[in-house]
Amino acid sequence: MTIDTPYRAIFCDLLTDTTLDILPLRDVQCDDYIGRAGSLSGTIPLSDRAIAERAHKVQAGRTAVYLERGGDLWWGGIVWTTNLQSSDRGVLTLGIQAATFDSYATRRRIRRPITFTLPTDQFDIARTLWADLSAGLGKSGVAAGTDSSDIMRTASWRFGDETVYQEALDQLASQQNGFEYQILVYRDPTDGTRVRQLRLGSPKIRTGATDMVFDRPGTILSYSFPDDATRGGTAAVARGATTNTNAASESRPTCSEVKLSPQHADWPLVDLSSDHNDISDVDTLNSLALAQVTAASGSVLIPEISIRLGGGIVPPALLGRTARIRITDEWHPQGLDARYRIVGVKFRPPERGRPDTAELSLEEA
Repeated sequence: MTIDTPYRAIFCDLLTDTTLDILPLRDVQCDDYIGRAGSLSGTIPLSDRAIAERAHKVQAGRTAVYLERGGDLWWGGIVWTTNLQSSDRGVLTLGIQAATFDSYATRRRIRRPITFTLPTDQFDIARTLWADLSAGLGKSGVAAGTDSSDIMRTASWRFGDETVYQEALDQLASQQNGFEYQILVYRDPTDGTRVRQLRLGSPKIRTGATDMVFDRPGTILSYSFPDDATRGGTAAVARGATTNTNAASESRPTCSEVKLSPQHADWPLVDLSSDHNDISDVDTLNSLALAQVTAASGSVLIPEISIRLGGGIVPPALLGRTARIRITDEWHPQGLDARYRIVGVKFRPPERGRPDTAELSLEEA
């Protein structure tokens, strides 16, 4: 499958966001999520010397790629790896692997003191971290808003600890009454320039004022409702850094209290734990343990539906939208009518008669 109308793959210089070329891309798979980086993979067919010369501009670690559908940007990120291949018949291809712009936080480390000794809104701390790390992206840096969460925290990171920005952000966001973040890409409606916007939501990112309605029979092509008790638990402990300064004695991590899920008092005890090597504050560790057992109480249900795109009924900014799912079948003879939040999306461009579809990952609204 080669991306064609209504899709285009736009390759840009990462530091300047200058368009390098619009190249054919086949065998495309791409996804995006709230809470973790999304990915894109595809293959540029090098069918002749002219295409090969143009594809030389695509360099791992220096190139951004955007997926455009119907004039709107549906995906954007950084090309991290390329793979030039020749088959036994001499067919040349250039494979690419890319990840959304928030993956950049996994490649940067905190190398200056960042300290908030006075209680500061957690959004301001997150924006400071993003401004610090995205300065390395030049004109492709991430724009930030000015909204607040009204949740105040203290935080500090030291030079020399080599803390990855992603870890610092996740530790901050994972506390009780924390937040979610995502990098949204879109075109500025006034001049058409590409924008990379940091979205923050406390405790959740929510988009749109009205529900999107999906029916089966109807727009929903297929669905699955996996309920997984191996990913959940009823008691959590967060382990932090040691406070021992005596090299002659045993070092033990600072630990939170055992936090129990109040909604599952009649469930068997199932333990959860998390490690936070840069945190020694007990109150912060307690907050992290409580947040973990709250988010993963009991079993974890992550419904997924596959829907048909087209007709203008599905907007590009799907993450954070509320979906109303209505299903009538043998399992739901009286009809399921439930509201979920969209937390992940995987696009599947049309191929060999298959319609233009998207797979949506959901959680209870």
